[in-house]
Amino acid sequence: MAQQVDILLTTLNARYMHSAFGLRYLLANMEELAFKTKMLEFTIQEQTLNIAEQLLQYQPKIIGFSVYIWNIREISDIVTVIKQISPDTVIVLGGPEVGHYPDVPDICALADFVISGPGEKSFRELCSQILDKARPETKYIDGIATDLAELQLPYHLYNEEDIRNRLIYVEASRGCPFKCEFCLSALDKTATAFPLESFLAEMDALWQRGVRNFKFIDRTFNLKVSTSIRILEFFLERMTDDLYLHFEVVPDNLPDKLKEALKRFPPNSLQFEIGIQTFDSDIQTLISRKQNNDKTRENIRWLRQHTGAHLHTDLIFGLPSDSLDNFAESFNQLVALNPHEIQLGILKRLRGAPLNRHNENFALNYNPQAPYNILSTSSVDFMTMQRVNRFARFWDMIGNSGRFINTLPLILGDDAFARFMLLSDRLFDISGSTWKIALKRLFELLFVVLTEDLAIDQQTVKDHLKLDYARAGVKGIPDYENLPSLNKPAKAGVANKRQRYHG
Repeated sequence: MAQQVDILLTTLNARYMHSAFGLRYLLANMEELAFKTKMLEFTIQEQTLNIAEQLLQYQPKIIGFSVYIWNIREISDIVTVIKQISPDTVIVLGGPEVGHYPDVPDICALADFVISGPGEKSFRELCSQILDKARPETKYIDGIATDLAELQLPYHLYNEEDIRNRLIYVEASRGCPFKCEFCLSALDKTATAFPLESFLAEMDALWQRGVRNFKFIDRTFNLKVSTSIRILEFFLERMTDDLYLHFEVVPDNLPDKLKEALKRFPPNSLQFEIGIQTFDSDIQTLISRKQNNDKTRENIRWLRQHTGAHLHTDLIFGLPSDSLDNFAESFNQLVALNPHEIQLGILKRLRGAPLNRHNENFALNYNPQAPYNILSTSSVDFMTMQRVNRFARFWDMIGNSGRFINTLPLILGDDAFARFMLLSDRLFDISGSTWKIALKRLFELLFVVLTEDLAIDQQTVKDHLKLDYARAGVKGIPDYENLPSLNKPAKAGVANKRQRYHG
């Protein structure tokens, strides 16, 4: 049995490489309760019963869960077990998935307390009251907004294992001044910066400890350009071959001074996440998104031509009044700008997001189960939504993977969306799946579709696929001349294989 701990902070990350930045902030601000608090991180791939067991072995009085769209199912299962085994353990929930009362998920009924909004001060005060046997009477607690200068920064809580194996998240600011209705940041009043010198001192400490991959989670890194330039200059002074910085940038705000700083970074040291979402001006107006499309296109072209930054761009399908034709137009425009990646997201319902005001007018029909993806709208039926889901998966596999840089132009031709949709539909018809397709088999499938459905000369396709196959380093050689049946029958006589061992 582990040593008893009064307070546990925990969550389930989507993958081991991710780190729970929010929990580290809570722990860093526990003050006199820090020595009574322990942080435990798990992943959604782990067995929920095992997680419940590991938590309960500490005999905690309080367990605080950080709940997100990707882990609510698993945390619901864990909390159910804990309340069944140890009903006196106080369960406190926080995080964006539970913080918008009365629009809260069922898990909140099992919890003792739910904190909405900033938790650094609220969670500490709540724990103090519980341990002092002065529990609040109200279940739903509003988070206490704190001056960022008063917060204890959490970066020292990244341990050596984190530095070796996990993404290191950092933030120079919180909040967003924009009001895009699909995003929870629309609820923010403005963006607020941490004191810059204190922040840079923490970044220097991380750098001295060996951190070379910094993932900034600021929603609007280039909002205040003078601060952006100062941060970039800080890292330029510490440039190493393995330094890598990730920023989310506003696509239409790249003044000349910022461009000059960006040009000084060597290739493969910067990644920019650029949210486009849609180029349709009517949809942008409908969802309160302010974006200068001409300037956005100009800036993406400039970044591609004059910097070595990796450009990861985003589009969302399923927004109010969106249609397949509208989405195709945005996709084709973005493909023409040649970013390294285009992430195709399907709209998800975020609790508390202002976009929910459109649910009735545009018949926004969401999956009731997490991640609450859109199933149909007044302008997109369910079958079309499923086609785009598959399109997005195959695009990630082929367009975003970097494995088909020679073959991709053949696929896209002069109408990227239409041709890739044909490819996507055909790949699914043949394989019956968008998952677990071996790379060698994918090359073979592409050969079939490119030559038969897109009517491209066989030798041309072979030449392009050969170049990509060599780059991919896959063992074996695709057999384009004698392809086996692409719809293999089920194996016979193996259903009772295990039972046969018993004689």
